[in-house]
Amino acid sequence: MIEKTLRIRRFFTVPAVVAILAAAVLAAGPSPSRAQPVQVTDDLGQQISLPQPASRIIPLYGAFSEILYDIGAGDRIIARTQADTVVPGIKDLPSVGTHMRPNVEMIIGLRPDLVVMTASRKAETPEISRVLDSGIPVAVFSPKSFGDIFSTVERLGVLSGKQDKASKFVASLRQRLEAIREQLAGITKRRTVFFEVRAEPLTGAGQGSIVQDIIEASGGENIIKNEKPIVRYSLEELLAREPDFYVIQEGPMNKNPPDPTKRAHFDRLRCIRDGKFMFVDELIFSRPGPRCVEAVERLAPALYPEMFRR
Repeated sequence: MIEKTLRIRRFFTVPAVVAILAAAVLAAGPSPSRAQPVQVTDDLGQQISLPQPASRIIPLYGAFSEILYDIGAGDRIIARTQADTVVPGIKDLPSVGTHMRPNVEMIIGLRPDLVVMTASRKAETPEISRVLDSGIPVAVFSPKSFGDIFSTVERLGVLSGKQDKASKFVASLRQRLEAIREQLAGITKRRTVFFEVRAEPLTGAGQGSIVQDIIEASGGENIIKNEKPIVRYSLEELLAREPDFYVIQEGPMNKNPPDPTKRAHFDRLRCIRDGKFMFVDELIFSRPGPRCVEAVERLAPALYPEMFRR
């Protein structure tokens, strides 16, 4: 018996034991405690540094929730804003108010390791200052173009530990836009577009919003040249510019817009008389997020149906 025990001990030499233990560690994968720190620069120029990828995230803007779900980090969202109900399953999460008036006590009580907000509201507010004072990192993003959206996706990928998936997702979005561009390669003259943000008072999307990029990627030309994102527009100006196509958004900013064929004096617009108008979802066309690529896929065939016939 003693001799058998000695043979076993001689078989498992020190190098063999070390090799077996190393193999076991590799098979088990990296230790969660060894998660690497992550860092990005947000759109305010702030360095957002986390000791490890965020696992408890509160996005204070619906488009950021969509991005996180699209890159596989949806399970890291622990709360939502009141209007953030588009993504399936997010309605079941607690609401922390609106993105304009977040419930700071609730945010702090949920103990997130990252809050993501949009710069459409001022970052330096008493509410956000209290969140920062509690030690919770706050990243601010303000996408206004497709390039901005893709950059936001990449940076949220870094912060959530989903960098590879974020890069692949951005690549797929770029491919979809390129497919539309190729489909429109034969157009000789861009068709002009008016994008209605509100019916009353008449307000259109200017050059400083994601709508501008959507119109351009769809082969159109925005008739509003003002650099502001939202521009008051008179009926007289609209009649003078005579757009080729009229887009009407429906959503929080333009609830129940009236049929343009029944509006006073709109019958003077050729595009309305010819039926060259469409109603669109505000959350797809005006909220800068991944679904803006879908907006292009809808608008381009409406502007150039002859280019998409098979």
